Amino acid sequence: MSASAAKVSKKELNSNHDGADETSEKEQQEAIEHIDEVQNEIDRLNEQASEEILKVEQKYNKLRQPFFQKRSELIAKIPNFWVTTFVNHPQVSALLGEEDEEALHYLSRVEVTEFEDIKSGYRIDFYFDENPYFENKLLSKEFHLNESGDPSSKSTEIKWKSGKDLTKRSSQTQNKAGRKRQHEEPESFFTWFTDHADAGADELGEVIKDDIWPNPLQYYLVPDMDDEEGEDDDEDEEGLEDIDEEGDEDGEEDEEDDGEDGEDDEGEDD
Repeated sequence: MSASAAKVSKKELNSNHDGADETSEKEQQEAIEHIDEVQNEIDRLNEQASEEILKVEQKYNKLRQPFFQKRSELIAKIPNFWVTTFVNHPQVSALLGEEDEEALHYLSRVEVTEFEDIKSGYRIDFYFDENPYFENKLLSKEFHLNESGDPSSKSTEIKWKSGKDLTKRSSQTQNKAGRKRQHEEPESFFTWFTDHADAGADELGEVIKDDIWPNPLQYYLVPDMDDEEGEDDDEDEEGLEDIDEEGDEDGEEDEEDDGEDGEDDEGEDD
């Protein structure tokens, strides 16, 4: 093949390759545009589904209210129901100091109310009997989501009785403990009512609303681990006693056998 023919063939190949690239890019662009159109349809259906799901949630939220009310009436017959429930919950119990538990013994009722449209927020109400810690009979914390989607929260101001402010006492305890033995008590449960720094990620509020409130009985009925350990210890001790008794009986039998063997030997010697 001549040099000029080789050059022509090479140009044709390059030209065909460029044409294929242009066709491929055009097809890809068209595919991307079609994907975008399909994705818009998917997004539209997702929005429609969210609206339908919200309507269903609103409907059943209203239907649940009489049952929540009936449950609260029954819970009121059980002393220390709510403090036991909180102490048995692994995440909430980690936030409770000894004095928090004492104060929560006066907690008589808890209610969680989602706002009518559900998506804009909820409120948690804590009803207390007369107690030595604060004057309030009701402590509430509300969580709101405004139209722009920004979360916020507000709560009841706790009217502490003289010298009974657990939030200040917790801070002092932590400072002393930190200096002495590097051991810190948990921050008081009641500081939650004054913490509005990150309403969109309020873990305690979400735990109470989504985990405890739907079925508090499951946490009230959690067995006391200390009692279980005590039972296990008793069983272990009983097992050891049985073993000791068996050992004593075996020892006595061995001694009797030795005695009989000795008498037989004496008879043979005679």
